[in-house]
Amino acid sequence: MARAIIVGAGPNGLTAAARLASEGWEVEVYERAPYIGGAAASSTDIFNNSIVDLGAAGHPFGIVSPAFNALTLEDHGLEWLSAGYQMAHPFEGEPAVLLSKSLTATAEELGADAQAWEKLHAPIVENIDEHIANLLAPILRWPRYPARLAQFGIPSVASASILGKTFFSTERARALLAGSAVHAIASPTQPFTGAFGLLFGALGMRGGWPVAKGGTQSIIDSLSSVIHAYGGKIFTDCNVSDLRELPRAEATILNLTPRQVLQLRGTSLPHHTLWSLSRWKYGTAAFKVDFLLSEPVPWSDPRVGRAGTVHVGGTVAEISRAEKSAASGRMPDKPFVLVCQQFVADPSRGLVLWSYAHVPHGYIERYPGEVREAIIRQIERFAPGFREVIVDTHETSPAGLESWNPNIIGGDIAGGAMTGAQTVFRPKISPKPHRLRSGLYLASSATSPGAGVHGVAGWWAAEEALTDLRNIVMKLKR
Repeated sequence: MARAIIVGAGPNGLTAAARLASEGWEVEVYERAPYIGGAAASSTDIFNNSIVDLGAAGHPFGIVSPAFNALTLEDHGLEWLSAGYQMAHPFEGEPAVLLSKSLTATAEELGADAQAWEKLHAPIVENIDEHIANLLAPILRWPRYPARLAQFGIPSVASASILGKTFFSTERARALLAGSAVHAIASPTQPFTGAFGLLFGALGMRGGWPVAKGGTQSIIDSLSSVIHAYGGKIFTDCNVSDLRELPRAEATILNLTPRQVLQLRGTSLPHHTLWSLSRWKYGTAAFKVDFLLSEPVPWSDPRVGRAGTVHVGGTVAEISRAEKSAASGRMPDKPFVLVCQQFVADPSRGLVLWSYAHVPHGYIERYPGEVREAIIRQIERFAPGFREVIVDTHETSPAGLESWNPNIIGGDIAGGAMTGAQTVFRPKISPKPHRLRSGLYLASSATSPGAGVHGVAGWWAAEEALTDLRNIVMKLKR
């Protein structure tokens, strides 16, 4: 029986473990923390038993993940829940624009740009499974659906800002696209951000941007259930610093980012791989603030209160300014704030408002409460009286995020900047980006297809391990 060792019990590591265990491998997972989940963990210890997602919150990729679907996580307790609106983008002094789980309903929000919105998004929404199969695969492999990739790729190479100006005449449509694009944690003026805007929007209009019932930890619990069902083992409180201390295995899979890999002893990596990993860049940070509320947020447009996710940033120009400031090392006066109201879809969580602002990498506040106050001011622009419904707050700075999860270097929750070549070549230019050397593989958000709780990076790392073992067996039979 083949053996696999997984270092790191985040969603990608656990997905790799589940995949290999289901193929009959003996699997052992080693996690440094006292619990599993990585950046997909939840807690009831912060606000009087209310559920707080410590990292990831909404899951547009999770519900369509080919890895999660193949592992049938719903059979292991996972349940997706969606709010009435998938996302809202509020404006000052006018109605918000809303993303519905329907292309037609979303377009109807956009007035003069309704037809253009439908024309741009329909090919993606109507063929979302084929696009997902292409876009969540390593970029240098022949696409499963070449015609669909060409269809998607032509407009998506542009920045979200240029794409919006080209196709839309109103600020509402442009901002709806740009807000989704900023999930790349980059200015919508950056190349390739059009791809993020199109894909996130299409996912919302097809499968939604759901939450996991009971907290994001439920995804982790279901993956753990799959692993244990096939006899796999998970060990916590195990800090791996030298791979030579681990049991011998046909495959060792690292759920780490390049900096952690370089710090490991016993990797025996070839020089060209060491060179590629040493050039890896980390990007803009998140500063997370959770709010315990006495009542829901008093949004000026009450419909925003029915949305699971809210993009708090104003116009495209304001969002661009904020993202450029954060990327250049300056704290924005009006940062882009991502807000999740999980309680709208899942009332069992309690009135907890999840939020983070994009701030400079490794940002240290100039005075206590600086970023918390910036987030409150931003929300109050679109929800006057928000401050009055706050009962308690819990702040996690970039340093706090990294201390909690060492993969979040300097507060970079994407495992590495999603700009330039790193947008598509993660972590190196190779048709096999998850393979570090024979028997050693990488599976994290620093690898293709990037950040998000979808497990696909782990799935591809496991596939590489399976392929390598099959090739070895074939050679021995000759």
